Amino acid sequence: MNARTRTRTTLIATTLVLGLSVSPALAAAPAPAASRTAAGHTADALDTAALRAAIAGAGKPGADATAALVRVGGTEGGWHGSAGVHDLAGNAPADPNARFRVGSVTKVFTAAMVLQLASEGRVDLNRPARAYLPDLIPAGYHDVTVRQLLNHTSGIPSAGSPDDSLDYLYAHRFESRTPADVVRAATARKRDFAPGTMQHYDNIGYTVAGLLIERVTGDSYAHQLSTRILRPLHLNDTYVPGAADPTIRGPHNHGYQVFTGPGGSTELRDVTVWGAGDTFAAGDLISTTADLERFTRALFSGRVVRGAQLKEMFTLPGPSVRDMRTGKPAAYSVGLSTMRLGGHDVWGKTGGRWGYNSVIAATMSPTGTLTRTLVYSVNSTDAKGSDMNPTALRLMIATFGAPDPA
Repeated sequence: MNARTRTRTTLIATTLVLGLSVSPALAAAPAPAASRTAAGHTADALDTAALRAAIAGAGKPGADATAALVRVGGTEGGWHGSAGVHDLAGNAPADPNARFRVGSVTKVFTAAMVLQLASEGRVDLNRPARAYLPDLIPAGYHDVTVRQLLNHTSGIPSAGSPDDSLDYLYAHRFESRTPADVVRAATARKRDFAPGTMQHYDNIGYTVAGLLIERVTGDSYAHQLSTRILRPLHLNDTYVPGAADPTIRGPHNHGYQVFTGPGGSTELRDVTVWGAGDTFAAGDLISTTADLERFTRALFSGRVVRGAQLKEMFTLPGPSVRDMRTGKPAAYSVGLSTMRLGGHDVWGKTGGRWGYNSVIAATMSPTGTLTRTLVYSVNSTDAKGSDMNPTALRLMIATFGAPDPA
């Protein structure tokens, strides 16, 4: 690969990871039924050869992923595929029905539950979060609204960690703090910015949101998730493990992570067994591609959240709101994020836990029909790297096309 090609690939990967190709015109994006596509758009043929090629290297020596599970659907065609290995010791083929850690795709489920509570009149998105959690949210954050928690404009900083290095996190992978302790640690710090003025993607808003769900309902987050979403949609392979269970129950493919040793040497370690840590309602879920595909179809078609609340998931903060780190237009709505790929508005959410990357994403016609959906689990050996995993990147481009020019 020459320098020019590497530069182009890095730019695309960065765009996909951060959602930087969002047009300023999307700052007040429409609800699903009014979602725009490229002018004069006609259905694009699904390139199944490109999808097969995207995952062909999984599990091979030196590959960036040990397994990949993919489901593509929608009115423009469907395809299911898998590649790679169940684990590096036995080298058996990857199980296409395996469970995996979905990471921040969990946020979509959490946002949907808060929006359901809003539709029931039990939560007001414009009301301060402190009104629901007065004993947890201090007065210094009295003006942070529920909506700002969900679209990452609250200004509440990360709770922080003594050391963010992979080696430290691996050594402490079975330790965790309670969600309430995480919120206390975060709100004891100085705010990143005044609420609603900037956007900073982080877990903290969804940690608060999970506790808000529990306070308003008088029930556990896991039970509310099961009652409101998992059981109604028959998502039988999706569950919340909780901080006490570091395993993936049932069939699953092992996850591996590259660790750097002395002198720059590297090794792959099995990171399948890893505690939930502080992720809670922001990243704790375990699921399958079949369940996530069913959830995606239901969500985007208005069977999980409806009306004004569903529109919240497709509405970005105002055009003056910029990403705190990059200065680019805000790319995150309530629960989802958006970018332009192949001339289309793609809405969805990525997730990453050590050894696992995941995505749910979709494009829609002007009438709200799901033209294309993508769900994948990629057992990335660089799952939380600064750039998008190459296998995952190839899948996104094979499904939706390359990012539009900035």
